[in-house]
Amino acid sequence: METGERRVVPDMTLAELPETFVASRDALQRVAVHVVARASVHASGRISLRSAPGGLSTTALGEEAVRIRIADGLLVRESEAGDSTSSAVAIDGASLRSLADHAGADLTADLDVGHDTPPVGDVDEPLAVDATSARALGEFWTIAALALDRVVAGAHAGSSSSAVRLWPEHFDVAIDLAFDPSSPAERRVNLGGSPGDGFHADPYVYVGPWTADRPGDDGFWNVPFGAVLGYDELRAAADPVGAAAEFFERGLALLAG
Repeated sequence: METGERRVVPDMTLAELPETFVASRDALQRVAVHVVARASVHASGRISLRSAPGGLSTTALGEEAVRIRIADGLLVRESEAGDSTSSAVAIDGASLRSLADHAGADLTADLDVGHDTPPVGDVDEPLAVDATSARALGEFWTIAALALDRVVAGAHAGSSSSAVRLWPEHFDVAIDLAFDPSSPAERRVNLGGSPGDGFHADPYVYVGPWTADRPGDDGFWNVPFGAVLGYDELRAAADPVGAAAEFFERGLALLAG
């Protein structure tokens, strides 16, 4: 490629959600909380999940640098110790107990990731997760995470942001950004991508100010906690990453005045 020539990267797209999406999402959240997050807490004492290709992942855990991942409907366990090893099992049809055994997670240990922590439930009941839903969820998280990276990269020098993390309680990819650290209250906002919940069934990206301020555009602030841009609107965009980033940046611009 000649100097100055731009590499063309195909736009990311979002698939139509199948009817099984909500049930599959909820099953995957149980696995993320009670298998992946438990494995992270056991190995490191903390929960630190990230968006990863096809789903989510822990950071490297312990001396063996173990990673537990959900990828395209599979539960993957990788170790970078020695010659490195990798093993994967399908989540669909597996029980929570068998997945915990695979990941090295203790289902009997106390775990609280917040007030919306899903119950462990029947650990021997087969889980139902269809591949199309798992893939759509992973693609949505990737798009949201890339958009958040763009926002962080474009934020003014005085702002500060937390790392882009996947929070198992709400199952969202999100950051906490201080857009005006010079103010006495250090004005902050949550930006993220939720895979849907009791408030909004389909996935959405959101702007959630920490205060009650909703300046500048009543049409933008469309929900009680701030603003959302729904999955169908992102899916209709030629560039969903760009559309999500533009939505986040619009919220920040309004808040900053």
